[in-house]
Amino acid sequence: MSLYSALYAGVSGLGAQASAMATVADNITNVNTIGYKGVSAQFQTLVTDGKMKSSYSAGGVTAAPKALISKQGLLQASSSLTDIGIDGAGFFVVRSSADTSGQIAYTRAGSFTPDADGYLRNTAGYYLTGWPLDASGNYTNNGSFTSLEPIRPNALTGAALPTTKIAMRANLDSTATPITGAYVRGSMASGALSPQFSRSVEVYDAQGTAHSLTFNFVKTAANEWVAEVSGDPAQIASSNGTAITDGVLASGSVKFNADGSLDLAGSDPALFANLDIGWSNGAGSTPITLGLGTDGGLNGLTQFGSDSALLSSSVDGGVLGTVASVEISDTGIVSAVFDDGTTRAIYQLPIATFQNPDGLTRTSGNAYVASATSGNVAINQPGALGGGSIAAGVLEASNVDLASEFSNMILFQRAYSASSKIITTVDDMLQEVSNLKR
Repeated sequence: MSLYSALYAGVSGLGAQASAMATVADNITNVNTIGYKGVSAQFQTLVTDGKMKSSYSAGGVTAAPKALISKQGLLQASSSLTDIGIDGAGFFVVRSSADTSGQIAYTRAGSFTPDADGYLRNTAGYYLTGWPLDASGNYTNNGSFTSLEPIRPNALTGAALPTTKIAMRANLDSTATPITGAYVRGSMASGALSPQFSRSVEVYDAQGTAHSLTFNFVKTAANEWVAEVSGDPAQIASSNGTAITDGVLASGSVKFNADGSLDLAGSDPALFANLDIGWSNGAGSTPITLGLGTDGGLNGLTQFGSDSALLSSSVDGGVLGTVASVEISDTGIVSAVFDDGTTRAIYQLPIATFQNPDGLTRTSGNAYVASATSGNVAINQPGALGGGSIAAGVLEASNVDLASEFSNMILFQRAYSASSKIITTVDDMLQEVSNLKR
């Protein structure tokens, strides 16, 4: 009897509208949840027979909720340096625990703060992961989660960092008198020849021990100088362990252009090459890059008619103190800021992307896990292969439109009431059928 099918259709309408109202309730209650993605209630018909006949049997309706995960939320400024948001597609890769047993999940909730153990964790308890950076700032992306580690900047407290670069800006007096006779390598380091300009810098081995390196200069001709880089022979050795008896690590000519800028092309390349030092105390080291200026530039060694002087110098490395704060750059570089003001880049944040992000499975804590409909995950640096960029110092707000949700609430309420009227009307009609026999 068609009346019974109408009754069942009314019941299905009650269930569908109730499910739709549940999505509205979830959206409204999470309107202030960071990184929350709303759910849209959509409906689809149920039919018993697609052919039109003289007797029609009602099928009804069912709710088909759709997650709006790919819809961007508004990025809002935050006062925390470790709050981050994603501008574009993609997710942060997080774990449910700090060890490898924790489940991998994906989230847009970027409200990360250091916990009691120094790990960066968001308000839902998920640990932020990233690629660890080596001393040169490089990382390994093998496409899997094995290369990702929970980010723990405080683990660097008390560690040591070897020197990897020396940058120097210095002026050499163009009015200086050139030396007489030929220059002999090592003569300035031994004291046989007095340098016309000399400056020392402190470098550090992998154990944090300080060593002094001296840069000596003498003028040999117009627009031409000779430089020596030397250290204490008792402390230094070649990279293969052979002792350097004269202490000279590098030497060569430095030439200048007529305008006082560095003539790097005409200078001795050996002087500007990396310093590959071995330490006699057995401590490890890395090649030290010398930043003495660019060809034709004024950003390193120069020659002008004023006193020879060191304008500025920069040397990295040393014993790291206490981590005072953590900073995350717009490119996803996580840096530890120490109490002495030095900064070290320690992690690179990845961005995880999916072919169908709306197909991800939602989990508690405003996170998602991969599913069959989401497709495989791709992990790359921010901005690569369709991934969004990281915005530091901001948080992504919920993408819920409160006005739309209240409008939907009215619609679903009226539809629910109408479905209930179907049931009561069919009940009255069945009562009339029952009254045929008295």
